Amino acid sequence: MELRKILLPALISVTLLSGCSWFSGEEDVVKMSPLPKVENQFTPEEVWSTSVGDGVGDYYSNLHPAWSENTVYAADRFGVVKALNAGDGKEQWKVDLSTKTGFFSKNLPALLSGGLSYDGGHVYVGSERGQVYALNSSDGSIAWQTKAAGEVLSRPVASDGLVLVHTSNGMLQGLDQSSGVVKWTVNLDVPALSLRGESAPATAFGAAIVGGDNGRVSAVMMNQGQIIWQQRISQPGGATEIDRLADVDTTPVVVDGVVYALAYNGSLAALDLRSGQVMWKREIGSVNDMIVDAGRIYLVDQDDRVVALSTDGGVTLWRQSDLLHRNLTAPVLYNGYLVVGDSEGYLHWVNTTDGRFVAQQKVDGSGFQTSPVVASDKLLIQAKGGEVYAFTR
Repeated sequence: MELRKILLPALISVTLLSGCSWFSGEEDVVKMSPLPKVENQFTPEEVWSTSVGDGVGDYYSNLHPAWSENTVYAADRFGVVKALNAGDGKEQWKVDLSTKTGFFSKNLPALLSGGLSYDGGHVYVGSERGQVYALNSSDGSIAWQTKAAGEVLSRPVASDGLVLVHTSNGMLQGLDQSSGVVKWTVNLDVPALSLRGESAPATAFGAAIVGGDNGRVSAVMMNQGQIIWQQRISQPGGATEIDRLADVDTTPVVVDGVVYALAYNGSLAALDLRSGQVMWKREIGSVNDMIVDAGRIYLVDQDDRVVALSTDGGVTLWRQSDLLHRNLTAPVLYNGYLVVGDSEGYLHWVNTTDGRFVAQQKVDGSGFQTSPVVASDKLLIQAKGGEVYAFTR
């Protein structure tokens, strides 16, 4: 198949309209669950909101704000990056990373896509054009800019003097944090067809732990760029191309020497950090990052169920199924509750004890695609239209 990277919701929509043989008939039409009725136990307060460019529109993007030292950093797909005061949302600086093509021509958009991250006085962001930018957090000026091996669809991760980027063609690269020079490149291999998205690496004890489109989790020694171990947690199988997708696009989570990793059509697995050996495995899949906290795993599965499991064997503790196919964001833990956004622009607040809804609010008509971000006492979320919101409870 010529198209190597796909975004699943978009693929499903196109396929249903075209009558592609991947689906068998009307019974395969996916219907969004109606909005559940929730009696709010509290009303989260919107502290401020501000626009950051034109957002991402209908394009797939993992752009989401980053936060540090009372400053929020946010961007749009076309190249606008802003620093905002976390207290009131007022702009501190703004830069435009789009390229000027001529006096009378429109700027060439930067196509920022890889999410924002902050470390050591720099803000890092990647793009669909394969560019990685390090911006000075004081004024937004470019500290360095590097051409990566491919599209940077996940957020860059700074650790151990390196900036790690995972590209759409399966390359994990380590860039020098001070200069952007490529120190090493590891080929993680890619199948003929995969979801449009990549796992951002987790780091622990000098190793980068990252998921791949081939269903494997890899541990890479960061000082040398060498693979320590690889473990397959998802095996392609099934009757259709969709069934055979095995991507590990979620960021692994490392807690107490255990790596928790999650594949789309495969498994949730607990791996030994030193050896990569499987400690236990559960049949559940997702493309959304998960949370591991206080002996529990919280995740949104591929059908948009919100699920809590035990870290001891992956036993299901509760399952919230009233948001099926509402295209939920990854969850975040805020003020003792799980919070997820959906494609219609609602925020849903869930009790971590039993999975019951405790609050619900309509926020933005363009909808949400990326997860909320906790910034001290505030909850941040960026809508597809570009508006950034800050809430408190």
